[in-house]
Amino acid sequence: MATRKTTVKSSAERILAIDVGGTGLKAAIIDAGGQMKTERLRVPTPHPCTPDQLVDALVKLVEPLVEKERPTLMSIGFPGVVRNNRILTAPHFGVEGWHDIPLAESLAQRLGGLPVRMINDAEMQGFAAIEGHGLEFVLTLGTGAGTALFRDGELMPHLELAHHPVSKKGAAYDEYIGDAAREKAGNKRWNRRVQKVIGILDSLVNFDKLWIGGGNAARLTFKLPANVATVSNDAGIEGGARLWHPKSLRETRQLPEANERTGRFT
Repeated sequence: MATRKTTVKSSAERILAIDVGGTGLKAAIIDAGGQMKTERLRVPTPHPCTPDQLVDALVKLVEPLVEKERPTLMSIGFPGVVRNNRILTAPHFGVEGWHDIPLAESLAQRLGGLPVRMINDAEMQGFAAIEGHGLEFVLTLGTGAGTALFRDGELMPHLELAHHPVSKKGAAYDEYIGDAAREKAGNKRWNRRVQKVIGILDSLVNFDKLWIGGGNAARLTFKLPANVATVSNDAGIEGGARLWHPKSLRETRQLPEANERTGRFT
């Protein structure tokens, strides 16, 4: 997942955390504990958007932050399949030109060669939400529907459940509970759909805890089950700190306590 061996050693680190969304691009500089050291900036995501256009937009977005607090590391959450710091799919940006894209390295070079790590955006949000015990599932409700799965704090292989059929008509999660579906169906009907999806995911995953994030999490109006909770939309930024936790990505099966909310960097 990382191309460098750099690890966070203290809360003095300044991590440029970027949350790439299908609707908006967000960024802030955070410390090693995920606390924001600057304001969170946001701009609309350009459409249509090529990899070069996205890099240009992100550079312009983060320029004021970089000038204020020179970062030492960078974390990126991206809405698609990310492997070894490269983008394999980008469903909200189109198919052509978005396979095997080294977006992380391209952006890092434009910003002076920062050490960089990039993962799926739901996974990055999950790192800010999870408690590190049992099976924890993350569902993000934004432009589309993102998912991530953690076991005892360890990130599991990414599954694109958002593109799996969920309705009798063959609609996938993105089409069923994404933002376009909410606007078309209305909030009341959309809430019933999300409630149905929670039940499906519970049967599929048997999660101990479900965390719901993304901009539309605030639009939920039904009573959530006891093992389901919403998280702040800022989690998509704050989770960037955990990408640099020395135990957060690889050794958690042997040392699960390292990924608990109270885990230490040393």
